[in-house]
Amino acid sequence: MSELSRAWVALGANLGEPRAALNRAIESIARLAQCRLVARSSHYRSAPVDAPGQPDYWNAVVALDTGLEPLALLRALQQIEQANGRERSFRNAPRTLDLDLLMFGDISLATEELTLPHPRMHLRAFVLAPLAEINSDLQIPGHGRVAALLPSVRDQLIERMD
Repeated sequence: MSELSRAWVALGANLGEPRAALNRAIESIARLAQCRLVARSSHYRSAPVDAPGQPDYWNAVVALDTGLEPLALLRALQQIEQANGRERSFRNAPRTLDLDLLMFGDISLATEELTLPHPRMHLRAFVLAPLAEINSDLQIPGHGRVAALLPSVRDQLIERMD
């Protein structure tokens, strides 16, 4: 790996065995070519957002250094989702595994396939709490430090599980 970028990935699952799915996904991410896992959060359990009646989600965030380009990393993450039974039947559908590329270095990008930074990451406790655990000083462009954003999502139910 020559030129490396720091990427941040959110993981979530609420079908099957979500905790096991997150662990498998983290192991898969750590094995990706041109990637090195540098940090992982604890597991968190959160209530579904904009999807009443679904089971609670299990969530985590990982940081990795990668020599991949953003779209190549996104596609690799989507392959991990598919290998874990991910189906995209409708918006906010329950998931066996969801991997969201949150940020990729200092890149800002807006395409049909990928928007960086993730446009709603600053609004979600299930992203901010695990992200704060591994880097509370991380700056989300246009929104501020992760630690400073946490109070704005305190009404969202989330619990650290380990």
